[in-house]
Amino acid sequence: MKKPHIIIFNPDQMRSDSMGHLGNIAARTPFLDRFASTEGVSFRNAFCQNTVCVPSRASFTTGLYPHVHGHRTMTHLLRAGEESLFKELKDQGYHVWMNARNDLIAGQIDGLLEKHASEIYYGGNAKTPPDPLFEGFKPGEGSIDYSMYRGELGVDEDGVYYGADDEDLDAAIRRITTYEEENPLCLFLGLINPHPPYQVENPYFSAIKREELPPRIKAEDGKEKARMMELIRSNQKLSHLTESDWNEVRACYLGMVMKVDHMFQKLCDALKEAGIYDDCAIFFLSDHGDYTGDYGISEKSQNTFEDCLTNVPLLVKPPAWEKVDPGISDSLVELVDFYGTVLDYANCSSTHTHFGKSLKEIIGSRLNENREFVCCEGGRLAHELHCDEFHANGPQGTNPYTPYYPRHLAQSDATAHGKATMIRTRQFKYIARLYEKDEFYDLEKDPKELINLMDEEAYREEILRHKELLMFWYLHTSDVVPFDYDMRFSPEMTWHKLKSLVPKEHEEEIKMKIAKGVNPFVLMNECKKRFGTEQAD
Repeated sequence: MKKPHIIIFNPDQMRSDSMGHLGNIAARTPFLDRFASTEGVSFRNAFCQNTVCVPSRASFTTGLYPHVHGHRTMTHLLRAGEESLFKELKDQGYHVWMNARNDLIAGQIDGLLEKHASEIYYGGNAKTPPDPLFEGFKPGEGSIDYSMYRGELGVDEDGVYYGADDEDLDAAIRRITTYEEENPLCLFLGLINPHPPYQVENPYFSAIKREELPPRIKAEDGKEKARMMELIRSNQKLSHLTESDWNEVRACYLGMVMKVDHMFQKLCDALKEAGIYDDCAIFFLSDHGDYTGDYGISEKSQNTFEDCLTNVPLLVKPPAWEKVDPGISDSLVELVDFYGTVLDYANCSSTHTHFGKSLKEIIGSRLNENREFVCCEGGRLAHELHCDEFHANGPQGTNPYTPYYPRHLAQSDATAHGKATMIRTRQFKYIARLYEKDEFYDLEKDPKELINLMDEEAYREEILRHKELLMFWYLHTSDVVPFDYDMRFSPEMTWHKLKSLVPKEHEEEIKMKIAKGVNPFVLMNECKKRFGTEQAD
């Protein structure tokens, strides 16, 4: 069977509702909108399995949930002995190219990243780009601004801003247009945009019409939300921002997304120029979303699960010989399904049990459904200080002059950073929290997830149903067993159990069988039958 090229375009921290075709009239994503309507399928209800970078990527590149192998922090990456989608494709005949946007493979293990790829573009060759202009709106207090807003980026003497993402995109395009190997290509391009700081050059910065922005979700309208959100708001000290200020943040973010849209178009144009576009399965997905001012918060959190953080873009175009029903699918899907779908199109096998469901049938007909519910998880146990980002930065914690300090400091509160898991069906969202009150939302009546209904008697039956669904999900996904078998006895142990049965002249023969892995009990029976009354020396 012919194997397609696998092209993966992975922006960082992009909300699903930042695209025009999913209803945001202020968004400027013309290529993604056209791609979704004519080329592939855009999944309106795609959800990540963790709301920060590393655990999400460890999940969607393995098909495993964060709890399975403990990948639920920013400082526990894939280690030796753990397979990824890239290593599996590489080992099954793909030439794997990736840029070095490494939020996946443990960096302290020499040579490990190279085992997951045939070719890595490390970058760092572009000139240092101009700083933000810092004209106009300047939010924040004192010497550090936790809004992460930087605004319009400066350009060079040629009127160009050329940063790390631009360099990596050009490297990916060079690989595409010069690729001549017989093996199919897997290309993974991981971007920084639209990850904060919120900054972008023109024409993107000025392209978003501020008056078209949808209403912001306001923290003061909420009731009994997670303590983590309250702490981050308090630490960020952004209550003085006006609605106009927040609109500048939000417009700048959408400008960054607009640039992502343009970069994705350039990559697809390169595939067409190389004559391989029809031979490609193309995937566009982000690892998690961004608050962008919703609930009065900038950036993200690691154990809160509002849709602006959990609902992410996922668009798929199959190769020309596969069925496609272009448009928007309303099926509930998880990012682990990306893993299962890539393997399905690539006609490759997984090296481990996984929980991703191939989306091929939905891509072929959007009337098909995938899941009854989706899950997302995060947080830590109270004593797991090594699992929060504050303590991971040294004995004194995170430096307060870094932009992530408010989020990191909030994680030092064990109650606020306690383990939590979301289960979301079409109408309801239930969040189980280890150390504080659970949350329950009716998404039809309260799509902004403002009013916690855990104490409402009218929802008791639905709350219990979601708790039961969550319990059986954990039972189903609690662990995975390796495909290979281990020996219960070492060769030395086996020999010492058998040596009294084996005559001296047969010792080497039996030791050879032990070395070849013959079952010890089979060997014991053989020795008893063969050597019976013979006495070993």
